Amino acid sequence: MTQRVAIIGAGPSGIAQLRAFDSAKKSGREIPEIVCFEKQDDWGGQWNYNWRSGIDKYGEPVHSSMYRNLWSNGPKEALEFAEYTFDEHFGRPISSYPPRAVLWDYINGRAEKSDVKKHVRFATVVRWIDFDESTNLFTVTTEDLKTGQTETSEFDHVIVGSGHFSFPNVPDFKGIETFPGELMHAHDFRGAERLADKDVLLIGASYSAEDIGVQSFKMGARSVTYSYRSGPMGFDWPEGIEELPLIDRFEGSTAYFSNGMSRSFDTVILCTGYLHHYPFLPSDLALDSPNNVYPDTLYRGVVSENNDSLYYLGAQDQWFTFNMFDAQAWYVRDLILGELTIPSPSEQRESIDAWLERFNAIETAEDEVKFQADYIRDLIELTDYPMFDLDEVTRTFMAWKTDKKKNILTYRDKVYRSVMTGTMADKHHTPWLSELDDSMERYVSAAPREKLEDLASNEHSKSSKA
Repeated sequence: MTQRVAIIGAGPSGIAQLRAFDSAKKSGREIPEIVCFEKQDDWGGQWNYNWRSGIDKYGEPVHSSMYRNLWSNGPKEALEFAEYTFDEHFGRPISSYPPRAVLWDYINGRAEKSDVKKHVRFATVVRWIDFDESTNLFTVTTEDLKTGQTETSEFDHVIVGSGHFSFPNVPDFKGIETFPGELMHAHDFRGAERLADKDVLLIGASYSAEDIGVQSFKMGARSVTYSYRSGPMGFDWPEGIEELPLIDRFEGSTAYFSNGMSRSFDTVILCTGYLHHYPFLPSDLALDSPNNVYPDTLYRGVVSENNDSLYYLGAQDQWFTFNMFDAQAWYVRDLILGELTIPSPSEQRESIDAWLERFNAIETAEDEVKFQADYIRDLIELTDYPMFDLDEVTRTFMAWKTDKKKNILTYRDKVYRSVMTGTMADKHHTPWLSELDDSMERYVSAAPREKLEDLASNEHSKSSKA
């Protein structure tokens, strides 16, 4: 009988899995019956921007943490698909740091070309999954959010591609209930325009805090303050941005820091991370891990140690993103097709422990990038996914970090060479700090650079005075 495979989520991970099976089919291999369940109305996962926060139109928790004026905070050359390049999609060089609408178009373009949308049931949420050891089958219960109809189906394999950046980690702070201004988690942040002329506090010192703070500065915030727990980010911040240690307490609009200093704020944004949370899985199958580059209990980073027919894509903290999801998806595909085998439980644990030993020896960011590059290389060598120069991608990451250290406000104006095609990225027609229109139309426009820069400069000046 034909195997049945359930994919949970049609974001970049779920789409990678669909694309992997489609690639096998085009090469003449027989593939199983595939059903992908996506709770949103369209695919793209985090990159599928919606203005809503909190609860969506169906009464479900909003999945995406995307905000309007987000631009890639890492070079596109580090996430490029090996078998669908930016050159192929856009037909010409583009800059190294595209806005969210452009990256969504790239993700969507590959998926549309592959004709895999027919496998996706949109506006369908997975409510519960059970596993029957006597039949070795999963029972997947879903709800069609448009009709309210509940359905139960059996599957031989389940692939979890729902990500782990949707359920906020929300710590408590003494007196925070007295804060009278706007208070939110980064998950609910949808745009920095409303922060113009505001004093903004961001609690956290990782990428979401860094980017939301810089976006707020760009959009005219009066001041931006970061509160760090373990250590400051340490960039050469411009006047108007500062870093202070952890919050001791709030008294109304005033925050008191552990070093004795205090500041008053209009807005507080909790950039305090996300939780691995899988409400559709029983505890013996749900991954329970901190956010790191090698979660325990996953063989080769994808196969659940508790069930060889349950797989996780993109469960790691990520330097590499889209192309890592591809490497994982191609590997999972070949396991399901029987072209690769999963070793015994003791051999799985031996492999996991060996990777964890390497993981625990990581000391620097460069060590971590190299670790993830080696992990991806290990997967690609087992499949027919196109190998690419992972060492060169690592060098791109290190150049990116250097650029940020030099100037946190201008690093997005730098360009890099594609590892896949050798094409040098084109400089965007307007410096990022002056570019206030992040639409696809504006981004790909070929208007004279001087004219666009003047326009953006005038708009930024008006915004600052408003």
